[in-house]
Amino acid sequence: MIAAVLFDLDGTLLDHEGAARRAVVGMFPDEDPAALAARWAELTEEAVDRYLAGELTFAGQRRLRIVSLARELGLGDWDDARADAWLAGFVARYEAAWRPFPDAEPALDALAARGLRLGVITNGDAAQQRLKVERLGFAARLPVVVASSEAGAAKPAAGIFLAACAALGAEPHAAAYVGDRLVTDAQGAATAGLTGVWLDRSGDPPPRALDVARITTLAALPALLGG
Repeated sequence: MIAAVLFDLDGTLLDHEGAARRAVVGMFPDEDPAALAARWAELTEEAVDRYLAGELTFAGQRRLRIVSLARELGLGDWDDARADAWLAGFVARYEAAWRPFPDAEPALDALAARGLRLGVITNGDAAQQRLKVERLGFAARLPVVVASSEAGAAKPAAGIFLAACAALGAEPHAAAYVGDRLVTDAQGAATAGLTGVWLDRSGDPPPRALDVARITTLAALPALLGG
């Protein structure tokens, strides 16, 4: 029996990609929006991976993204002061664009109504991630937020999943974890002993020989977990 359900945050409960796209396009309104958003997403992925590997600080990975983008856009080499000034504007736009996916709140409410314990496991800066949960209005529903910056491990390492289970008072075999990344989220959780659930919003056909449960909307989660 599942007693606890843990969620990824960005891309699962919060539309991070949409918020980041609106923010970066707003900062460079004269650039092609589709190309700009795609390149920003690539730079973000690369920089965050280095942050999670311990190669960069949280501030450092942010600076790397805009310094790299500015150079590619022909805007020259930016120093830290100019990068930080740009980032202040970007972060303000990004935070203003935070929105939950429409299927998030109903799924959380349906699971909470069953008495399941709920929480979040997220790779990122704890302060920023908790602020997201609060701004989305989910703080009461998701009282436990385990972030890699505090846990000493990042998904897909087993340690962060086990730490979250301990925080919720649930054994791994009695916990499910839902995330939008197959390897980092669903398979990582399954390796740690949880029930891994892949939230695949892409609409693409599922890969063959999938070894974890797959849903295309959080609306399907309550039925998947039974009860």
